[in-house]
Amino acid sequence: MFELSDLKKTRFYQEAKEDGRQEAIQEAKQEGKLEIVPFALSLGATVEQIAEGLNLDIEQVRKVAQGHQT
Repeated sequence: MFELSDLKKTRFYQEAKEDGRQEAIQEAKQEGKLEIVPFALSLGATVEQIAEGLNLDIEQVRKVAQGHQT
């Protein structure tokens, strides 16, 4: 019978697991960059400068900036 331990040995499982790790790393990097936005705004940087400097989508930066103002 095919068991979980057998599944974990397959290349499909290993590749899917690695893809999940890479995606989690990218999401964590993105979140870290977005956490910098309020600080950069407090230093006088514009939304455009922040987006360009952190290689973020300008709309993401605007959303964080709007939340920071409230």
